Amino acid sequence: MRYRRRLRSRIIISFALFGLGLTALFAAATIYLRARLEDQLINNTLQRELKNFVDFKRDNPDPNALWGMSLYDAVIVRAGRSATLPLTWQKFDSGVYDIEEIGREGKNRPYRLAVYKDADYWAYLRFDLSTQKLNERQLLTALGAAVFLFAIFSLVIGFWLSARVMSPVIALARRVRAMSRSGQPELLKKHFADDEVGELASVLDDYSTRLTEIVQRDREFNADVSHELRTPLSVIASTTELLQGSPDLSDKLRERLKRIERAVRQSSELIDALLLLSRRERQAPTDGDSTDVARIVEQVVDAQRPHLANKPVEVRVEIDQPLATAAPSSVVAVALSNLIGNAFKYTPAGEVIVTVGYGRVTVEDSGPGINAEDAEKLFERGVRGTTVGKGGGLGLAIVRRLCDLYGWKVSLAPRPQGGATATLEFDRS
Repeated sequence: MRYRRRLRSRIIISFALFGLGLTALFAAATIYLRARLEDQLINNTLQRELKNFVDFKRDNPDPNALWGMSLYDAVIVRAGRSATLPLTWQKFDSGVYDIEEIGREGKNRPYRLAVYKDADYWAYLRFDLSTQKLNERQLLTALGAAVFLFAIFSLVIGFWLSARVMSPVIALARRVRAMSRSGQPELLKKHFADDEVGELASVLDDYSTRLTEIVQRDREFNADVSHELRTPLSVIASTTELLQGSPDLSDKLRERLKRIERAVRQSSELIDALLLLSRRERQAPTDGDSTDVARIVEQVVDAQRPHLANKPVEVRVEIDQPLATAAPSSVVAVALSNLIGNAFKYTPAGEVIVTVGYGRVTVEDSGPGINAEDAEKLFERGVRGTTVGKGGGLGLAIVRRLCDLYGWKVSLAPRPQGGATATLEFDRS
């Protein structure tokens, strides 16, 4: 159905159907007129010839006087004397009739029989229609061939005209596609005439200009925010590091400084990830060819432990197989922080199991779980499940966007024994 919705296909089909319908109508009209005129001609001819034959017999009553005609067989008898007539003729009154009889070659042939009866004579004139039927078949064949040729001709004209009509639209689409691939905006109006396509190009130019301005402002805003936030975060990180080096710190205060340090690291990682998302840039790791996912998992688990507080929750990290991915550690950390952090926050008691291996990280918890029908919706921006508390519903949406950027796959599902299971599958390529 998709091809039929295109403007070019509509033009082609319209021309083809128009040509086919026109030629078919012409053929039907031709056949009708031919049959009507031919019947009228034959009937008039038969009636005229039969009247002439009767007049001839009145002038020449001698039975031996012959009046010969090609394609015609004439018989005349005295009124009421039908013994010499064929039985099939005797039932007809005055008029013209279609009959079939055996011809001279022994095969059925179509005839038209004209009958004239008055008080003195009964006259019969038989006309051979075989030539007419042959001509009719030839005419039908010729008209069928004409319809076919006209349809082909209309189709060719439709393709040619559609190409001419659609060439500006195709050129516009080609330029827009090239501009989309290059990423460089270009004014389209100057390449087209002042017509409907030119007006469309002008509208696209206006839209492209506004969109470019919006994207540019967005990029500048993201860059400015990233720069401005990194400065205070760097100050906080350096100050925290200096404070941790003080020998007279209590254990409680030192633990709080570590929490600040972890929060600073998480904020820096989140800024990096959000900046990549805003630019739609897929960067490689800065500290090597790949990122050790198991190491990031241990760091994230340690950073998210404050969400457990004093809850009776057992946390297990199982490394079944080494796992690495070609993505920055900050991106991996942000994705895993949301999944592991949710498990820690929404599990009041029980266990949280984080498994690494075979191209994926699985986070299982014994919390309130999720509804199966909500599993996919939870990755939409602002959507939250019915079994969790308050929040903006943005974390999983960020995870989904990161997965789309790096070709990963994330999913949520209810856990059979209660709770939920989150799975992050990495692109092994």
